[in-house]
Amino acid sequence: MSTDTAPLTLPVLDLSRLDRGDAEAEAFRTDLREATHSFGFFYLTGHGVPADLTDRVMRTARDFFALPEADKMAIENLKSPHFRGYTRVGGELTQGRVDWREQIDIGPERPALPRPTDADYLRLEGPNQWPSALPALEEVMTAWREELNAVALRLMQAWALSLGADEHVFDAAFAEKPFTLIKIVRYPGKSDPTPRQGVGAHKDSGVLTLLFVEPGKGGLQVEKDGAWIDAPPLDGAFVVNIGELLEVATNGYLKATVHRVISPLIGDDRVSIPFFFGPALDATIPLLTVPDALEAPGVTADPDNPIFSTYGENALKSRLRAHPDVAAIHYSDLAL
Repeated sequence: MSTDTAPLTLPVLDLSRLDRGDAEAEAFRTDLREATHSFGFFYLTGHGVPADLTDRVMRTARDFFALPEADKMAIENLKSPHFRGYTRVGGELTQGRVDWREQIDIGPERPALPRPTDADYLRLEGPNQWPSALPALEEVMTAWREELNAVALRLMQAWALSLGADEHVFDAAFAEKPFTLIKIVRYPGKSDPTPRQGVGAHKDSGVLTLLFVEPGKGGLQVEKDGAWIDAPPLDGAFVVNIGELLEVATNGYLKATVHRVISPLIGDDRVSIPFFFGPALDATIPLLTVPDALEAPGVTADPDNPIFSTYGENALKSRLRAHPDVAAIHYSDLAL
């Protein structure tokens, strides 16, 4: 008799169940709570993001990476105190080690603020750098942000209800100036002789992440009970994971989960687009009173990675660690 067992896979949740009556909506919220307590990750289908927009986003992403090097370097992130623009291959770090990828970082399109005196994280606010050779990028990514903002807010409201809180408890933190980040990432093939670190093992610093990956392009792995679960793309679905602020909000009942990306081998590459959903930089995430029956264990204590309740502190911590070259130019006044 065989003792083989199927490999562990991430749960699949259908967001459209929220629109199928009270019983089905309640069942979805229960599944959402359990998936993010047990795994911290899941696949999201039924999200309503138009397929034609997804296709345009992926085509435009590929068009960006096909630009001549000079066009990409014209918007290099070293020029931006807001950590926006193009990062060359090897220009970002995770846990102090080089990530083998190139990317463009896109945030909310806002003017830079006057130099703050009491909150250095407000220096992250500011304009994006857009490639003049690809004007379509700004239009399509603005539409993408609007669609994913709406999906993320629905998930936040569903989480609140699933934990016994008011549906709108999180709304105020995101109402006026949510601080989102879109990364358009390309992982070039690399092996010498084994694959490189595409992105090193880490947790996300915000509230939640919606990730879309080209069909057929694996590489994402999620830690579960000391082992790695492969999370290949599911056709038309987002991979969703929670960030450190949702762990704070639920006193550790929902855990931000460690994950990583393994680079493709030579002869292949991979394009993915993570959308990091966060509240206003100066917002403090509401702390929920998690029902006793759910046994919240408390927030993870890691002296090397403190988790702050104010989002801007988390965001700036992550940016400074990931891009020490940008920090050296634009944040030399801080004790890094």
